[in-house]
Amino acid sequence: MTDTHVLVIGIDGVRYDTLCEVATPSIDSVAANGFLAPVMVNPAAPTISGPSWTTMVTGVLAQVHRVFDNDFTDAQLAGNPDFVSLASTTHPGIQTSIGADWQPLVTSHSGGPLFAGGGFLPDRPRGAGSTPQDWHDSDQDVADRACQFLRGLRSDLGSVAFVYLHGPDTAGHETGVGDTYREFIEASDNRVGQLLRTVRARPHYSAERWLVIIATDHGHADGGGHGGDSFEERRAWIAAEGAEVPVDGGELVLEQADVAGHVAHVLGLPRPAAAVGGAFGARKEAAAALVDDLKS
Repeated sequence: MTDTHVLVIGIDGVRYDTLCEVATPSIDSVAANGFLAPVMVNPAAPTISGPSWTTMVTGVLAQVHRVFDNDFTDAQLAGNPDFVSLASTTHPGIQTSIGADWQPLVTSHSGGPLFAGGGFLPDRPRGAGSTPQDWHDSDQDVADRACQFLRGLRSDLGSVAFVYLHGPDTAGHETGVGDTYREFIEASDNRVGQLLRTVRARPHYSAERWLVIIATDHGHADGGGHGGDSFEERRAWIAAEGAEVPVDGGELVLEQADVAGHVAHVLGLPRPAAAVGGAFGARKEAAAALVDDLKS
């Protein structure tokens, strides 16, 4: 059994340059305690949500998990499980929660779910005919449900939660990288703040071991949309604080697969044979060791 608590927050479609331009005090607070660093979507996959999130939660690349778009029908997940399912198998009794306003992550829609056990999906309008208020309401439902879970955790059993916020990506598709897009990035940061306050207000928080990771899957073109190879679409980012997270990620060498890799590292999870994800900072340390060997 583990007594480590893991909170992974996915915010879909947030360009790194736009993130740096708008007010995001909650994400900034995580960066101040650990790091915020850009990461390029691996060239093995297009800049699409399905393959990026699959890589982040399994730690293997698209050639292995076989998700190349937003259809999960042919996904090879049995031998490459998501970190929540892997934690449940490895640590029976660990407390888990998954919430997302994108159906394939948590339901059978489009060949899902990506997370084997499914999860919470808000009962809100989505797709054609939905409005910006619908997008706000759905993400707020996800955040509120996660906060309820976080408040009720037992300290001694350990936990792992995945919280997915969809609003910025929807705004990017509908309106481009403009005012509405920026509004949803700031709103997502407010919801990150809600989650962090809930964690930090826990009665025994100071004695608990926490890992918090926040990440995005891809960027957007200026006019909205993604899937191409432009720098703005292919540059994503990861922020993290807590258990064994290096402070100041300015020189970190990262892969999106390291999200699953670091979760596995702190929870003591077995890794798929083809896993490329590792602990944050491991690539930098390996490169430094190689330089030292060459000098000696």
